[in-house]
Amino acid sequence: MGTLSLHPNLNLFFLFHPPSTHKNPNFFHQNPNFSPSSLSLKSSIFHCSKSNHIPAISQSTPTRIKRVSRATKIKAQRALLDYLLYTRNYAFPDAEFISKNSPHFIHYLISKINIQDGDVFRSLRRYLMYNPINEFEPFLESLGIKQRELQLFLPKGLFFLIDDSVLVDNFHVLYNHGVPRNRIGKIYKEAREVFRYGSGVLAKKFKNYEDLGLSKSSIVKLVICCPLLLVGDVDPEFVAVLDWLKKIGIESQWIVCCMSCIRKFSWKKMIDTIKFVHEVGYSEKQMYDLFKADPRLLLEGSGKKMYLFLGRLIKSGVDVNVVRSCFAEHPDLLSRKSVNNLIAVIAFLYNIRMEQDDMEHVLTNYMHILSKHSIKGHITVCKELRVGKADLCRIIKDDPLELISLASKLEQIRVGREHYYDPRNYLDKTTFLLKLNYIENSEEMEEAMEIFKGRGDRLQERFDCLVEAGLDYNSVVRMIRQDPRILNLKKTLLQKKLDFIKNTSGFPIECVVGYPYYFSRDLGRVSARFSMYQWLKKRNAIDPVKSFRNIVSINENNFVKYFVNMHPEGPTVWESIKSLSNKYWN
Repeated sequence: MGTLSLHPNLNLFFLFHPPSTHKNPNFFHQNPNFSPSSLSLKSSIFHCSKSNHIPAISQSTPTRIKRVSRATKIKAQRALLDYLLYTRNYAFPDAEFISKNSPHFIHYLISKINIQDGDVFRSLRRYLMYNPINEFEPFLESLGIKQRELQLFLPKGLFFLIDDSVLVDNFHVLYNHGVPRNRIGKIYKEAREVFRYGSGVLAKKFKNYEDLGLSKSSIVKLVICCPLLLVGDVDPEFVAVLDWLKKIGIESQWIVCCMSCIRKFSWKKMIDTIKFVHEVGYSEKQMYDLFKADPRLLLEGSGKKMYLFLGRLIKSGVDVNVVRSCFAEHPDLLSRKSVNNLIAVIAFLYNIRMEQDDMEHVLTNYMHILSKHSIKGHITVCKELRVGKADLCRIIKDDPLELISLASKLEQIRVGREHYYDPRNYLDKTTFLLKLNYIENSEEMEEAMEIFKGRGDRLQERFDCLVEAGLDYNSVVRMIRQDPRILNLKKTLLQKKLDFIKNTSGFPIECVVGYPYYFSRDLGRVSARFSMYQWLKKRNAIDPVKSFRNIVSINENNFVKYFVNMHPEGPTVWESIKSLSNKYWN
């Protein structure tokens, strides 16, 4: 058994093992009292085959193979679980997680057999017995690394072993410290060095951050948002940020609560922002109020660009005391967007050759207004207006607000979650979810953060709307946990659907507890069904004790079959009801 250093970008060491066979396919039948907890928790090994047939990264593309049924996928997952469990000696939780969270690899395996044979499980088990697979691939996919990204992490034509004391052990250290499995892939992508640490190194890094006064849950979120903090020694710039915050009275946990993994953060820029705010005259109390009121000023600070901005203001003739007064009166001037906008304004005025006294007048009196607008370049404006620099300068000097009307860019609505990120909202949403009994930093909590849309206070408002309608608090919690989309509805629509149940349906409000998916149904269609039900009930054509769930959840064809067709005139009445309902609700 030898050791070989393979790919220079990975610097991983791999051991060679001969391929093994399935040890006992009938294990579950022979051991009815088997429990996953009885399995050894020894870290799993990715073996490297001595076979001449060495697999490369799978080139399968799920869209190229025929659509497969859910039953086929489940059988394929069982086959992969069986292979990892008995052939590769994985711990049961690891094998199960990988088999259930690597859909692209499952498609790849299915494409290797003839699913028309019928016994997918047996066919795949036979295939895996004689065809070694690149185990690294489903492992990384299960951690959230996308199929197209695997090429960056897996050299072609190699079949890997992940040494017990290296990658898998560090994976378990992260998981045992509370990092959700579906977030470990993010850490792997941004800080692969972490997975090459020797025994005890990674655990020691977690301990170092605990010694800074951070809670375990805060550290988990911190390393998910900033994986590079686990590389090397404790980041001195991060420590400096915590020291500054402590000095102005802000607890260490606060900044972590305001962070989000969809953003990139620079501790150096945060330090520069804090120093700048301090140097322009903010007291510690004012700094506390400033950052607490809008964490973005710290988290998205412009860093040293603020010093550049200050220098250009002073060079333009603006008195430093005026600058301090403006910052104190309008703290939003410190935001990155405002700083960039004003730097562009100064450059614009300079390029049209405006005199310093006139520039000082414009910036001193209109700084806050101008900071709200992104402007075009002076050349573009001159071409659009067909005027020269001198004429443009005269226009703006006579009325500085003309700069906004003539040069302001049309605000582009950016699509994407990043545009909507506001750390205050993120903090509120976390607080709200904790009230719903979600466990902080759990996988379920992470999924809920993605599903629930809007600010925490808005979510709370919609939750209160359900309680105020007469539903029990704990019942509402269970409903939301069962179908989180309820709280994504606007409050007005939520109230309409609640009012319909209470005032029109003839059912008690508690009926939605048993079927919370009612809130995702179209109200016009639901209204039509209840009108039809009431019409049938008056004519004794239907069982009067039909449940609320039966009426709402049944598909259209079955509703016609079991409700509408129960009376000879039913189809005619049903078409009339649907027509009227569509006119009313639309």
